[in-house]
Amino acid sequence: MRLEPIQELTPRQAEISARITARRGGTRGPFLVWLRSPELCERVESLGAYCRFESALSPRLRELSLLIAARHFDAQYSWNAHVDKAVDTGVSREGLERLARREDPRFPAADDQLLYQFATEVLERHFVSDETFAAGLAAFGEQGLVDLIGCLGNFSMLAMLLNTFQVDLQASRPAPFPDIRGYVKIDSDSDSEVEAAPDADAASEAGRKPELVGGQWPERP
Repeated sequence: MRLEPIQELTPRQAEISARITARRGGTRGPFLVWLRSPELCERVESLGAYCRFESALSPRLRELSLLIAARHFDAQYSWNAHVDKAVDTGVSREGLERLARREDPRFPAADDQLLYQFATEVLERHFVSDETFAAGLAAFGEQGLVDLIGCLGNFSMLAMLLNTFQVDLQASRPAPFPDIRGYVKIDSDSDSEVEAAPDADAASEAGRKPELVGGQWPERP
């Protein structure tokens, strides 16, 4: 990760970290970055918890919206952390493999494919056609559509944070996207770099996920 561990938590950081740990089983990954701005961290965590666990969308569609945002922003950390969870909720693994290759996923479930169409129009075209909006409204309802936009916004913000601060990738997981290696975009046909990141070599190191221990950050090896 591009930031060094915080050596000692402030009382406010410790309070928020304890709350995150109670809800999520640990303060790890992106929250090690969000804590640098504790008030933002508290609000982001609350929004993220709603999008992940409480929104009007089904658990399957919540996970799918996260993966669509992750693929749009090339966020491998999010993808690897959630792809198996999405499959467990019923999302087609074959469809997700096509999505990872930037192909039409052709999800067998009609609502999965509709959510993909809706989210893709928002993220790539920045507008939603009347036809897609009407279909989404009929399938997901008013609250479902509002929550979908909230989820896409939250998961997009998460993806941007993960890539900007180069939160450690899981070294045990294969690179999920053919056009991304570490934090470098490559030409998938020639395997040559087309867009370099400053710390690309560091991004490929073992995926450490340090957690808070007794209010202190563990020392990095």
